[in-house]
This record gives sequence, C-alpha cells and structure tokens, in this order.
Amino acid sequence: MMDGWIHNTFGLQVQAAQLLEYRTEAELLDYLAKGMVKAPFLHVGAGSNLLFINERYEGTVLHSQIKGMEVTAENDQEVCLRVGAGEVWDDFVAYCVQQNWYGAENLSLIPGEVGASAVQNIGAYGVEVKDLIMAVETIDVNGQKRVFQPAECAYAYRDSIFKRPEMKRYFVTYVHYRLSKVEHLKLDYGTIRKELPDDVPVTLPLVRQTIINIRQRKLPDPKVLGNAGSFFTNPMVSREKWQQLLAAYPDMPYYEVDAARVKIPAGWMIEHCGWKGKALGPAAVHDKQALVLVNLGGASGADIVALSEAVCQAVLNKFGIEIHPEVNFIE
Repeated sequence: MMDGWIHNTFGLQVQAAQLLEYRTEAELLDYLAKGMVKAPFLHVGAGSNLLFINERYEGTVLHSQIKGMEVTAENDQEVCLRVGAGEVWDDFVAYCVQQNWYGAENLSLIPGEVGASAVQNIGAYGVEVKDLIMAVETIDVNGQKRVFQPAECAYAYRDSIFKRPEMKRYFVTYVHYRLSKVEHLKLDYGTIRKELPDDVPVTLPLVRQTIINIRQRKLPDPKVLGNAGSFFTNPMVSREKWQQLLAAYPDMPYYEVDAARVKIPAGWMIEHCGWKGKALGPAAVHDKQALVLVNLGGASGADIVALSEAVCQAVLNKFGIEIHPEVNFIE
C-alpha cells in the first residue's frame, strides 16, 4: 500500500483514496481475498495515457510491478516471451533489439509499461503491438485467472476489449509476445528511410536509434514538460471525404487504410487550424508536434480538457471531421 499519489506523465498532482502496488500475482490475489480492492477501482501502468480530471480519485488505484522477461518457446525462425506487466515497455524493446529479435523496434521509446501495451494496442511507424501479441494473462476482481487469445482481445486502432467499461474488472499480469529471428524491417512509414544514413548497413540497433531520434525531436520529455504523447487518434474518413479534402488541400498527407477508408493525420489538421504552439491558460499544443498537448506548469486536468475540446471544435469547424482523444479521461 502506498501514500496515494498517482504517477502520471501529465505531471498532475492527483491522489487516490487508496493506492495498491503489487510485485507478484500472489500479492494481487491477497489484496483481492482480503477485500482491499474497493469500488470504484482503476488499474494503471505508468500513467502515460491517462488524464485525471479531478485532483482526487475517490477509489482504489492498482499498479503492477510484476517484472520478468522469460523465453517460453524458440526455434530458428522466432522466439516467444512471457513479460511481466510492470516492465517498462521501452526496456522490453531495447532487450529485443539487443537479442537481435525483430518486430518491436518501430515501437521504440513509446512511454508506459508492458501491461498497458496490450490494453491500448500501442502503435507507431506502421507497427501495432497486436501483431506481436500471442496471449494476455489476467486476473479479475474476483481473483479468477483468465488468458485472452488475440482474437478475443478485439484489437483495433488504439483499441481493445480491455478498454470497455465492463472489462475494467480484468487486471493484466503478463503479456506473451512473438518476435522474429529473421530480418524483417518496416522502414517506409514516416521519415524512417530518409533519416537512415546512406553509408552504413541498416541494422536493428540503427533502426531503433533512428526512431528514438525522430521521437525525441518531435515529442517532449514528460519529465520536463508534462504530456501523454499523442493526445488524439488519427481519424479515418471515407474516400469521398478524402477526395473532397485533397481537392482543397493538395499537400495533405494521408495513409491508405482499406478500399473504403483513408487515415488523415490529426496533427496536420490541428496545425492548419492555427493551434500548433498555442496555449489556453497553462495548457498548450506542443510547438513541435501538434498531436501533443502539454502542461506548461500548474495545469489542472480541467485545463487540459478545455484545451482538447477547443482543438476538437476547431478541427470540426474547418474540416468537418471529428477527432477524438486517445488519452483516457478519468473522473
């Protein structure tokens, strides 16, 4: 049991009525058996995708500190790992790259922990974690263990079954991943290929470092400037809507999704609405990446909500497109 202060990357001073951390499944089961997990309850990772609207959460917050990265199966082609939910996500990616295992490198430097990766379906540079996940181990609020297979997780763009209100009763304890031992790099998303040096071989460590460099250039360090990374999801529009926008904005970037839909970068639209680098009180749109909202110092959750609502309204007014937060609002 901790002092109640909830860590979050927005740098908000938020306290829970009760904060419980556990290092093992047995410790979590003990909390549950003793009736210590009182409703309402919330399970958090590093707090990198949460926005607490109020200064106090009137309930129980749980945080996993389950560690460990264990190889469960291996052959010449691939390797399977069972990873504790409390492991830092980027430590896991660094370990995979060090071992020369392919698949996670494009997800380098994404903040948060392993458990949250399976809940959020994190993604970057053309890769989503769902493509690596083999299974998700959980314990529910009644102390029952259940393993979810990928098909049961209902993975979609920044979404999974675990984000549904009725599924908050499940706490992720371990995530199983499959990595490739055979070279397989995705370099054609964003500016990755352009930023790779021409005069050296393309290696796994080089790709990871290139992606880290890109992210560090675009995204502020939460320890310096409170933020939750990308605040909004990129909307998917019909091809008819896309063609209308392209006629009006020939330089508009876009990504093909399928035969019916095209993804438009929310950051590009926010920037074209004049919000990049603009503040609303102590909250602002980051001056280097318009997809990121930042705490300039002393902002409350309500300040950041007000800014997000103003940005969403501006995009709707100018482009006729609704954008939605990727960050989870917690009351």
